Amino acid sequence: MNAVVISVLLVLGLSLLRVNVVIALVISALAGGVIGGLSLTDTLTAFNGGLGNGASIALSYAMLGAFAAALSNSGITDYLAEHVIKRLGGGNDERQKAWAKHLLLFALLAVSVSSQNLIPVHIAFIPILVPPLLHLMSELKLDRRLVACVITFGLTTPYMLLPVGFGGIFLNEILLTNLNTNGLEVQAADVAPAMLIPACGMFVGLALAFFTYRKQRHYDEAAIKAVEPESSGEEERQLWAPLAAIVCALGIQLYTESIVIGSLTGLIVLWIGQSIKLTQTHALFTQGVRMMGMIGFIMISAAGFAAVMKTTGDVDSLIAVVSGHMGENKALAAITMLVIGLLITMGIGSSFSTIPVIATLYVPLAISLGFSVPATIALVGTAAALGDAGSPASDSTLGPTSGLNVDGQHDHIWDTVVPTFIHYNLPLLAFGWLAAMVL
Repeated sequence: MNAVVISVLLVLGLSLLRVNVVIALVISALAGGVIGGLSLTDTLTAFNGGLGNGASIALSYAMLGAFAAALSNSGITDYLAEHVIKRLGGGNDERQKAWAKHLLLFALLAVSVSSQNLIPVHIAFIPILVPPLLHLMSELKLDRRLVACVITFGLTTPYMLLPVGFGGIFLNEILLTNLNTNGLEVQAADVAPAMLIPACGMFVGLALAFFTYRKQRHYDEAAIKAVEPESSGEEERQLWAPLAAIVCALGIQLYTESIVIGSLTGLIVLWIGQSIKLTQTHALFTQGVRMMGMIGFIMISAAGFAAVMKTTGDVDSLIAVVSGHMGENKALAAITMLVIGLLITMGIGSSFSTIPVIATLYVPLAISLGFSVPATIALVGTAAALGDAGSPASDSTLGPTSGLNVDGQHDHIWDTVVPTFIHYNLPLLAFGWLAAMVL
């Protein structure tokens, strides 16, 4: 029995039973370590050793949450939301509301895509932008599962297809490097075109999500107002400070590549502009931890889980055992490699971290089976990307949940993880296999 398979299935099973994701990851890591032949002491050592890899992420998200809370208190998010609601949500005409709904979704999609390349802040925009829009979504009776699918699409598809921003890291720095390191001669210009067919699966999944979640869904407006109270519109707003804080936070984050320093800069600008007081920082940080802290704990736990899986050595043995049963059947080999990649990424929670794990064995195997260079690129790239959407521990699913669940009406597993798994992983699996067969 392979420890990786059992552990990942255990994480998913416990999560679907609504067990807290952190608890599910810890239990699964301990079980996987013991099943993989480690003693309980060695398992705990590996788990604790991996926790440090997620600590910086946890602090980054807590600081980001504090900055988002401070911006919300400054009034700028209310101001923007009110104007969006007045322009898009006014009136009872169903045609107007349908137009407003799709315009809102397109705007969220554009921002999500831009967060990966044009303004590479990843999920940092979500806790700032999404919560104030919950009033509008409720008024339009917009299903938040569709919103989660739209945002997750924007967080994942660009890095698979566009070699800029995070896509430059995924395609050129990680995928290209590991392909060449393991014996495949590839040029940078060859990588993105080979991922075009797999990326088409993401577009198909997005179109299906618009159909699946087309019906109206009702949310409790009182619960939204409890966390995002509507402004009376009578108080005077000083918007220059929040706007300056956003620009400075973004600029410093891009310059230093640190969410912590960027968020801290934003808080300082808000204080200088008298949008917040120094005495409020404790409450704001607490509010930020409440908003984003769970993401940090999940990422820390996922890092420990990944460390245990690597220590068992069962990732390599899983690939080796399965590859021994493939024979010369390229179709079977392709689907098997993709499924294994799906399992590994769903457990680790990061497609970027999956490539070094699988490339060592996937590239020589693909070469021995006669896959072309583009097909091998598509296989390894798709196998890594599979499971990013649909993983309980991925920031591509944790991010949307952090914004959509501030009022407690959006379940991480059933409203984000399951919808994104169905609409993206399944089409990506099919189109990734197709790419391996036709390229």
